[in-house]
Amino acid sequence: MKVLVLGAGKIGSMIGTLLSETDDFAVTIGDRDEALLYRAERAGLRVMRVDVEDPQSLRAAMAGQHAVLSACPFTLTPAIATAAVAAGAHYLDLTEDVAATRKVKSLAETANTALIPQCGLAPGFISIVGHDLARRFDQLHNLHLRVGALPQYPTNALKYNLTWSTDGLINEYCNPCEAIIDGRPHEVMPLEGDERFALDGVDYEAFNTSGGLGSLCETLAGKVRNLDYKTVRYPGHRDIVRLLIRDLRLGERRHLLKDVLETAVPLTLQDVVLVLATATGVQEGELRQETFATKIYSKSIAGRTWSAIQVTTAAGICAVLDLLREGSIPQAGFIRQEQVPLDAFLNNRFGRHYKG
Repeated sequence: MKVLVLGAGKIGSMIGTLLSETDDFAVTIGDRDEALLYRAERAGLRVMRVDVEDPQSLRAAMAGQHAVLSACPFTLTPAIATAAVAAGAHYLDLTEDVAATRKVKSLAETANTALIPQCGLAPGFISIVGHDLARRFDQLHNLHLRVGALPQYPTNALKYNLTWSTDGLINEYCNPCEAIIDGRPHEVMPLEGDERFALDGVDYEAFNTSGGLGSLCETLAGKVRNLDYKTVRYPGHRDIVRLLIRDLRLGERRHLLKDVLETAVPLTLQDVVLVLATATGVQEGELRQETFATKIYSKSIAGRTWSAIQVTTAAGICAVLDLLREGSIPQAGFIRQEQVPLDAFLNNRFGRHYKG
């Protein structure tokens, strides 16, 4: 299966590495950043210079490809998805942006191939887990989804290190969030709804962030009383971020906020991804609760150390692509993450990375 991965950064290079470890995919990494392409090529990956913002360059790169995977910023999603449909290729991405996903959904109405957005961790895997829990109940009262990518050894006041896209992080912290409250869809404010909990003896906080539910609000409309998604951090993080975004109004100057974060907050490969999903409702006439919880740590793959967020995000999109290749999920139209069976995902050669 010929696969073009657009974006040679932290996640794109991980996707390329995972797929290239098998004999079932012929992978090309496309980017316009020569330094990133050089690094990918040195790692043994096939590379191609592609300017995503140049329609001609994009069309040429997609010629003959069976699938296009976008690991680019969400702002480029519409252009890439449109070109993939025109090229007759399947399209998968990692976007958490609601507007970008709506564009992909509209393109799928006339596409002969599969368009599968939001294939990462959250949205992505958490939607698969949430839907699997939901279907176990005769009446579903509450479904609470919590995900965090955290440093194993926090040292700064934020108790945080950069582990993935800074643009995506800011987007989650600043944009409105979807939820279902008392059976009705609502928009709630990011950075609100603060709560505290402990897992394995470690204290955490969680608060509203945008995009994590993917299409679950639409899928579970009329089937759940309360549904929400919150990002997990160490206690105290939310208050500092709210100071930056709200009080200092850096949410209105996102380019400046990005510069501040990337200048002051170091990257780390020593991280942990926490996934916690809890459902409450009626089963066989009794009020019951079921919980899914896992922690995934950084791993050594193909002779390199990769962060947990790189592994989980890349494994998510690779597993969905692999299930598409096998014919285990629909082959055309708009495919929601919750259409992917949890057991099939976890038993997949890429999805197994979520088993910790």
